[in-house]
Amino acid sequence: MQLHPGLSCRSGSWAAVRLRSDVVRPSSSFSAFNSNSTLRLHSHHRHRHSSLLRLHSHSHSHRHSSLLRLRPMAHSAPSVDELNSIADFERIASSSSSSESEDAYISICGFGSLLSERSARSTFPHLLNFRLAQLRGFRRVFAHVAPIFFHRGIANPHTGEISSLSVEPCQHELLIVTVFEINIHDVPSFLKREEEFRFLAVYPEGLDGTPFPNRAVLCARYSDEEYFQVRCQGSKEIYHDRYGRYNIQKIWRDDILPCRIYLRHCVLAAKNLGEPAYSNLLDHTYISDRKTTIRQYLATDGAGIMEEEPPESLKTRYGG
Repeated sequence: MQLHPGLSCRSGSWAAVRLRSDVVRPSSSFSAFNSNSTLRLHSHHRHRHSSLLRLHSHSHSHRHSSLLRLRPMAHSAPSVDELNSIADFERIASSSSSSESEDAYISICGFGSLLSERSARSTFPHLLNFRLAQLRGFRRVFAHVAPIFFHRGIANPHTGEISSLSVEPCQHELLIVTVFEINIHDVPSFLKREEEFRFLAVYPEGLDGTPFPNRAVLCARYSDEEYFQVRCQGSKEIYHDRYGRYNIQKIWRDDILPCRIYLRHCVLAAKNLGEPAYSNLLDHTYISDRKTTIRQYLATDGAGIMEEEPPESLKTRYGG
């Protein structure tokens, strides 16, 4: 199934355009994963054990999963694929011969906390080849509520400073990101960690514009409807356990502000990567109004954020 979405850079919403008879629009019945199915994760080489990942949705099941073809509006950016199953992740895996037995690896794009190698290694201790890259046709936006900030006591619902960072397609934008590889057996934990996102296979480039040999996974903006129907299987109980208990009724919003400690962490992480990455984050990352850049925000309503220290227990995690 092929979709060619555009993104209104003013609204930040996904839109599908019917171009041919075989192009269809997404609906609430479309799912990212096969219904109540357990898929066995494997590489192309022999392994002693394989991992199981349970993925849910409300679509009809298919014997073979397919990639959902997406194309950002920017003419300079190549088409990207939405990853809807473990088989889709396997298709973009690469091999590494750095050890005696080759394993399959997946490239990951970091654009927020994963700009920090320390943060990335705290989540993926065995990651490989942490490096800088650029990504065309996307921008960063602080536009969704993160329950982990409530759990850790760093969200401020009274001021609306509760937002984490995501990316969304936007014409003519270019981001400086990090890219690194994880073993394909780490994919289930990655999906669990980033469950609120849409998973895209994108085409990063070196800072000189040279295309990378392999596609990388990017965590992009999702929607409340899709999250509830697909990731929560339409269950109010599951949603409450993940979000509702923090009084979060809507995940993706345009009226919230960045979590202060998290924003500081992302800025410091980008600064540690050098001037190009630092300036790119300040000038190509927006608060939820999609007009105010982080550079502007830190000079106005967000003044003082960079001087604030995280709680002692979180200084390492949110230290840039």
